[in-house]
Amino acid sequence: MDSAQPIGIREQLAYALPALVLALLGITFYVYLPKFYVDSIGVDLSVLGFIIISSRIFDALSDPLIGALSDRTRSRFGRRRPWMLGALLPLGASFFLLLRPDLAPSWCSAEVWLGILSFIFFLSWTMVSIPYEALGTALSFVYDERTKILALRDGALVLGTLLAVVIPQAIAGRTGDAATAHVLTSLAVAYPLLTCVAIVLCIWLVHERSGVDTPKEISLAETAKALRSVVSNRPFLDLLTAYVIAGFGAALPATLIAFYVEQVLGSKAWGQFLVLYFLIGFLVLPGWVWLARRIEKHQTWLIAMIVNTGAFIGVFFLGPGQLTAYGVLVAISSLGYGATLALPSSMQADVIDLDELQNGTRREGQFVGIWSVAKKLAAALGAGIAFPILDQLGYVPGATSQSPEVITALRWLYAGVPCVCNIIAILVVTRYSITRVRHAQIRAQILARSN
Repeated sequence: MDSAQPIGIREQLAYALPALVLALLGITFYVYLPKFYVDSIGVDLSVLGFIIISSRIFDALSDPLIGALSDRTRSRFGRRRPWMLGALLPLGASFFLLLRPDLAPSWCSAEVWLGILSFIFFLSWTMVSIPYEALGTALSFVYDERTKILALRDGALVLGTLLAVVIPQAIAGRTGDAATAHVLTSLAVAYPLLTCVAIVLCIWLVHERSGVDTPKEISLAETAKALRSVVSNRPFLDLLTAYVIAGFGAALPATLIAFYVEQVLGSKAWGQFLVLYFLIGFLVLPGWVWLARRIEKHQTWLIAMIVNTGAFIGVFFLGPGQLTAYGVLVAISSLGYGATLALPSSMQADVIDLDELQNGTRREGQFVGIWSVAKKLAAALGAGIAFPILDQLGYVPGATSQSPEVITALRWLYAGVPCVCNIIAILVVTRYSITRVRHAQIRAQILARSN
């Protein structure tokens, strides 16, 4: 499809749909699987942290490589779609087996089962997600339209995250504990099937844009040149630095919410607070898109992070039974959640335009691959650091009460450190330089050169 042709609503929805189902897989892995493997299977916390970190280090190699390869892929179906289709089977199969450790052969320990399947799951995830996100950055080259398209995708991600919390809780029923074999077995087949349907629809209905210059070969020299150009792209480095720091902070509460609510607040209703957080974040996202059209994207992102951080600071000081106060603070904090997802995605597409102007070719896959590595490593470090710290301080899996040292650590890891990270990210974002006027100049120069 011609790069100047507007993208219709059907194609926008088809593009957004995979984000919803990928959220179902991702939240299940990060939120439910750790608690299930620790409390029900007996995997040691330090071993769990090692598996998560090592799988993400593996991603550090695979993400940029797959991004670069997808940039250079030539087929009748385009650059991105063959990768997405080819990874469907291993992605679905590895997810199914991760949720069914009872199917492991007798010679395979739970730790080995979790480790091997985590590597397969994340490699196939990369083969889907990197081309998928790269596809979205080139669907529109209009400053505000791409915000709408990518906000719709990230809105679907928020909705999928919400459903990933609601569905297990509904299956769990009165027990309230969704991190159990009964619940995860129910999801093991349903989620992979939904993922297949969503990605096939996206491949069928979303057409890659023509009329853009793309890399035609891959070599060590070309890859090194591309990496050097990324390092010289100052707006991208500012954006990436802020996003990684904030992402590390966000990974901690996402991973530890079940531990914090149960041990610090004394309640098993952590799933209800997750629902509240994601529901409000989803509902107010259109308002942030509206605001980003009136001011700049990075200014809107700053406001969202300030709202999110300002409320979450109060969570650090809560104690047993203060569920109402926690709910209020979570609700206020959630107001900025959607913007912290959608706006960096749109800003990322803008810095890729700057790279095209500077280097004469579009390398969405390369940029998305580097972005993805940083994002995943931030999330992995959050889980990989938190679990060993709790283990060393004497966390007792399945216990109804923990030592004061563990409770203090949970306060810092769940609320204190994330707030500090957000404050640092806010300071970095103030240096970001691509505005609406500057982007219009970039696109005008690209078009003038191509003509």
